[in-house]
Amino acid sequence: MTQRIIVINPNSSLACTEGIDAALDGLRISGGPEIECLTLAEGPPGIETQAHVDGVVEPLCRLIAAQDSRADGFVIACFSDPGLHVARETTAKPVLGIAESGILTALTLGRRFGIIAILAASLPRHLRFIRAMGVEVRFAGERAVGLGVAELSDQDRTLERMIDCGRRLKHSDGADVLVMGCAGMARYRGALEDAIGLPVIDPTQAATGMAITAVRLGYSAASQRGEVMNSCVNSPT
Repeated sequence: MTQRIIVINPNSSLACTEGIDAALDGLRISGGPEIECLTLAEGPPGIETQAHVDGVVEPLCRLIAAQDSRADGFVIACFSDPGLHVARETTAKPVLGIAESGILTALTLGRRFGIIAILAASLPRHLRFIRAMGVEVRFAGERAVGLGVAELSDQDRTLERMIDCGRRLKHSDGADVLVMGCAGMARYRGALEDAIGLPVIDPTQAATGMAITAVRLGYSAASQRGEVMNSCVNSPT
């Protein structure tokens, strides 16, 4: 039976979903899981504030529940990882968030990672996430291109600003690996890496790669394993 990983774009931008889908072509291999990208119709055009993050959690989890019988794993394709922990309670299948996966991948490729964000307002939210992960000591810094999700389609302007941020992260902040802080940046990874001369992580590619590994090895959701372990620990002997 064919395995399937469903990648969910929590914003309502079909163009963003199309860009994510194209960036995942390199992970579509013969005999591997199918990769299907979906758009959360109830989401905002771009997830740019904490209110946006919080607002998509419920419809996102409803979509995961509705697709659960079709999927062997899920990827939440937003760099704020909205609803990640609730989603892991919604399904026993592996659920990967692109922020967590992108940062963890960066730690394997360099000593200090930098993030290129879309808006300055994203920086405090990302820093909270990095601190919660316990990897702040490896964090070089974060720079914002000053463009919203919809504006990322302006290729010349977006790439120019991403290159400028990347160079600042490299030369001023000491980053030796970069993470793109938005799923909508997927199309720029190769050009950015060539211009900066550092490894550049597309976090959706990173998360989907981890999901493929988890699905092929038969992992289930950590929350479900935790419930089993707790029941074993608490059961009378």
